[in-house]
Amino acid sequence: MTVSAAALAHASDLADFVAAAPSSYHAAEEVARRLEAAGFTRLEETEEWPAQPGGRYVVVRDGAVIGWAVPADAASTTPVHVLGAHTDSPGFKLKPRPTTGSHGWLQAAVEVYGGPLLTSWLDRELRLAGRLALADGRVALAATGPLLRLPQLAIHLDRTANESLSLDKQTGTQPVWGVGDAASADILGELASAADVDAADIRGFDVVVADAARGTVFGKDDAFFASGRLDDLASVHAGVVALIEAAAAADGPLSSAKRIPMLAAFDHEELGSGSRSGAAGPFLEDVLARLYASLGADAEDRRRAFAASWHLSSDVGHSVHPNFAHKHDPVVQPLLGSGPILKINANQRYATDAVGAAAWADWCERAGVGHQEFVSNNAVPCGSTIGPITATRLGIRTVDIGIPILSMHSARELAGVSDLHELSRVARAFFAG
Repeated sequence: MTVSAAALAHASDLADFVAAAPSSYHAAEEVARRLEAAGFTRLEETEEWPAQPGGRYVVVRDGAVIGWAVPADAASTTPVHVLGAHTDSPGFKLKPRPTTGSHGWLQAAVEVYGGPLLTSWLDRELRLAGRLALADGRVALAATGPLLRLPQLAIHLDRTANESLSLDKQTGTQPVWGVGDAASADILGELASAADVDAADIRGFDVVVADAARGTVFGKDDAFFASGRLDDLASVHAGVVALIEAAAAADGPLSSAKRIPMLAAFDHEELGSGSRSGAAGPFLEDVLARLYASLGADAEDRRRAFAASWHLSSDVGHSVHPNFAHKHDPVVQPLLGSGPILKINANQRYATDAVGAAAWADWCERAGVGHQEFVSNNAVPCGSTIGPITATRLGIRTVDIGIPILSMHSARELAGVSDLHELSRVARAFFAG
């Protein structure tokens, strides 16, 4: 397998992106930062949005972000091409009284967030990251360096560890962060210091635990990329790279009113997407309503635009596992490093249909990218993602796609370097139409 220099550069940039995005709030702001650096104008939801055909916009709502680019000659019925992804990842979140301890150890009180592989978090250096709501009404982002660790019990004290290791979600998942008396320590002080604010001013917080190690390229011919939070920052990163490239291209979307390219990165997918910043909430619909209003569209025009629009729902999927191949479909077995995947499910856990599959094949062909299919083993329940939710809310034709990975929901997941870059290339072709 030969990995191109462009793919290696993309992986290096993804490592930077993941390092800057230890929480969904940081991920949304990193997308906004990159778009602003590329000339996009940031709009606030509480302000009036000016009608600026040819402008580029970005909106941040909590841990979600939507960015788009409007051609100068866009009309009230110009369709939108939305690449959807999510900013959150399974793991742990600080509880309301986060400083605890036992037997001389300082520990962090955490709650399980989503469906992480619990044992994958053992014996790793971990950091805290999220947002702090302050007494003066401000919200500050905070991210520590390596601070915590969830130490595994030595095999001398658990001789059955290699046979049936499991962690109790309450008693087995509280990481250590120091030694001393919990009554005289405060882990929020570490976050306050990282954010350069006074701990006494913190009135609320949304803080998660994240793997502190940087993403790494490795393996024969540099084929592999390991990192935390690839589910789904790999898609968010591919989308923002593609959107910036599309908007800057001389022959890109801004040179023609055939479509409006848009990146929609939602929060809370790992919890089912039911929140004001999740895909089941009104965020995308609100943005689209205001966008089309700026183009002079009425309800009829907007529905006509939606009927010609597309949503590419991008999230990771399963590569065939060499040690557990029986868990996969016996015929359809996507392989890491062999291209992005089209996700299909007869029960609409994914929104892909025949028309969407044909369109996906066309975008891949235009990008010069090979692709694979993914379908679940009938005896293994199929997961889902934002695709069916967005299709149901808006009626926009949706295709579920992604990249194949191993170790999904682990603290550190495994992807193919070439797949990461090829996903961004297809996203670029999708934005170009």
